[in-house]
This record gives sequence, C-alpha cells and structure tokens, in this order.
Amino acid sequence: MTTVFEEQNISKAILRMGLPAMLGQLTTLIYNIADTFFVSLTEEPAMIAAVTLCTPILLIIMSIASIFGMGGNSVIARLLGEDKNKEVRSTLNFCLYAMALAGIMILLAGLLFMEPIAKLSGADIENASYTNDYLKYIFLGAPFIILSNGLVHLFRSIGFIKESAIGLALGNSINILFDFIFIVLLGWGTAGAALATSFGFFCSTIYYLACMIKAERNRNHLVSLSIKKFAPNRKMVGSVVSIGIPGALITVLLSVSNIVLNNFIGIYGSDSVASYGIAYKVDMVPIMLSVGLSQGIAPLIGYYYGAGKKERMSQAMKLSTIYGILLGAIFLAAFCLSAPILASIFLHDQSLVDQTGYFISILSLSAPMLGIINMVTSYFQALGVAVKSLLITIMRNVILFIPAVIILNTLWQLDGVIAAQPIVETFLAVICMIMYVKDSSVKKPAPLDKQSDSQ
Repeated sequence: MTTVFEEQNISKAILRMGLPAMLGQLTTLIYNIADTFFVSLTEEPAMIAAVTLCTPILLIIMSIASIFGMGGNSVIARLLGEDKNKEVRSTLNFCLYAMALAGIMILLAGLLFMEPIAKLSGADIENASYTNDYLKYIFLGAPFIILSNGLVHLFRSIGFIKESAIGLALGNSINILFDFIFIVLLGWGTAGAALATSFGFFCSTIYYLACMIKAERNRNHLVSLSIKKFAPNRKMVGSVVSIGIPGALITVLLSVSNIVLNNFIGIYGSDSVASYGIAYKVDMVPIMLSVGLSQGIAPLIGYYYGAGKKERMSQAMKLSTIYGILLGAIFLAAFCLSAPILASIFLHDQSLVDQTGYFISILSLSAPMLGIINMVTSYFQALGVAVKSLLITIMRNVILFIPAVIILNTLWQLDGVIAAQPIVETFLAVICMIMYVKDSSVKKPAPLDKQSDSQ
C-alpha cells in the first residue's frame, strides 16, 4: 500500500486504488441484475415489481452488517496498528456473534411482521403474493446475509484479502447458478430468486467460517470462534457502533427513499413498477462504478491529508472527480443511444420495452453528477468529517428527494416521479461543489499523529 500512496503519478495511484474497488462493486451488481433478469424470463410484470419492492428491505438487512462489519473493520485496523492483538481478537469475536444475534432477531421480526412490511414497501393486490414469497426467504436467510456482508469487511481488516474476495465471488456465483435452477428450471418465481440469494449468502458464510476455523487451528492469534471469548465491554461496543452506524444510515436512508418512490410509482400499476425496477437496475451500473471509484480513492485522500500534502490531495480530488464525471457521461451517452435495446433484454411486451427505455434515458441524466456527489462524500469520510458526509446523504435521500417526488408527482404524474432523481442530483452536485470549495479553502491538513489521535 505504501508504494501506491507514494506513487508520484497521481493518475496511476488513482487507477491502482480505484479499479479494484470498482470491480468489487460490479461483482455485487451482477447478482442483483441476475435476480431481475431470471425473474423477467417469467414474462410476469407483477413478479418483477415484487423484486423491485423488496430490494430496499434487502438493503436494510445488509445495513445491519455495516454496523459491525465497517465499524469493526475500522476499530480492528487501528488496534493492529497499536499491536493490540488480544483486543483485535476480542473485537472480531464480538462482531461475529453480534451479527449472528442481529440476524436471528431480523429473521423472527421479519416473519412475524412480513405482511405489514410488504404493504409498507408498496405491495398491492396484484403483486402482494409475490412480494411475500420473496420476503419470506430473504428473512429466513437474514443471519447469513448479515454475516456474509459483515465478514467481508472484517476479513480485510485482519489481512485476509484473498479470502474475502473468494467468499464474495463464491456467494455471487452460487446465487446466479441457483437463480437459473430455481426460477428457470423449477419455476419458483420470486420465491426462487430470494432463495437463491439467501443460499448464496449461506455458502459464502460457511466459507468464511471455514477460513476462521482453519486460521484458529493454525494458531492465528487474531481469530477466535469460541463463544467463551465473547466478552464485549462498553468501550469496544461504543467504538464499533459509533463508526458503523453512520455507514449503515447511508444504506437505510437510500432504502427509505426507494420505498417512498416505489409507493408513488405503484399508484400507476405493477407494469410501471416493473419498468422502473429494470431501469433502476440498469442505472445501478454507473452508480456502483462511481461508488467503487470514490470508496477506492478515499484512503489515498486520507493519506495525503494526514501527511499534510494538501496540493496532492487537491490534485487527487480534482482528477478523481473528472474521471467520475467522464465515466458518467459515457454511460449517459450509451444509455440514451441503446435504452430500448437494454430494456428488451428483460422485457418482451413492446409497450413495457418502450416505457422502460424511456425510464433508463431519464435516470441516466444524473450519471455525470455522481462523479461529484460520491467523491465529495468520500472526501469528507476520508478526513473523518462523518457529519458532513451523512448530511449529503440526508439531503440526497430525505430533504431533497422525498419532497421532489411528491411535488413532481403532482405536477407531471409518473414522468415527474421518474425525473425526481436526475433533478435532485443535479441540485445536490452543485451543493457538494460549494461544500468542497468552502472546506478546502479553509482546512489545513492535520499532522498524521494528530489525525490518528482524533480517530
């Protein structure tokens, strides 16, 4: 990592840090698209709508993993730097069992309140049964969904980089394989899609646990599966949760905004929900690549900040933002030219293909803005200013987005609802630029030792 941070060519450093993270985000996106693609083969719009409506619930479950996975990752990394191996082992053990317990609680609560959750998600008479089928198997898989997503982060923190990547690829591959088996061969519809998702996470969890068992047998002093080592204290729990909750809130707020949006689109029927669901999945490609680029660059920004290299930090931000904008512009052009073709991959009814293609074109208008929004968000996270990064997320998903959906629905009905995303993100991109310029003009990078102390 040091050679990357000390790379004199900033463009090369950005590519070396950003590309692996972007590929990682693409891996996650592939299995999300696979669910929609195989369900679309049923040629039943209500099923596609059900998968769309359940996606925010799945994201909320994953956000629980962020509390202990991302929070634990940060705490463990700092403890390793301080050579406190015993505390590392205790923290890893706590995060493991806390995620398992949280998963069981989500499983029980989800099955108990499944029908109200389905209604809250926007399910109607036409797609309610499909939505419940999907939710049932997602809730049954909740412990494994949480453990798998959390252990990815925890493995990286203790140096199990290869193992974390293998587990991620294993789960996604199994999910896609069983999507085909359960949906295409067995005809299980949305239930099959959810079961394949949960089974993929189950397999990756088993792999991660097997790696931990092997490491413990090889006397790795950082790993312990023993329940006897589960001894959390107030300081440990506070450190993990205080770092993990802001990251989880980003996912939760995104899910809340999606639930609100799905409810408004649901007014216009399952066909409209299905069209939007497919358009959104296609639009997730530039979104996830932009997120991957910004998350990959964040450590580089943080390093320059801590080292007092303000000029290089500014150059890295400038180049990364330009790359993000160019990436978004490429996807904007590609989607506008090929939107109907992309829609026809998932749909066969010409009216739905036309509507979905139109939605893709509208949603893609915000793609260039993502390069600004996501980079500024990661910039504040890298500098340890979590409040400002969270503020951007709140503005994006609550303060600006929800009122925009309500107002635009009143003015232009379905067209207005779909246009809410590019309109909001254009305004937000301007706000982010103002926040960054204002911050960078007054902030003087802290010495590395002081920054470490503050964290």
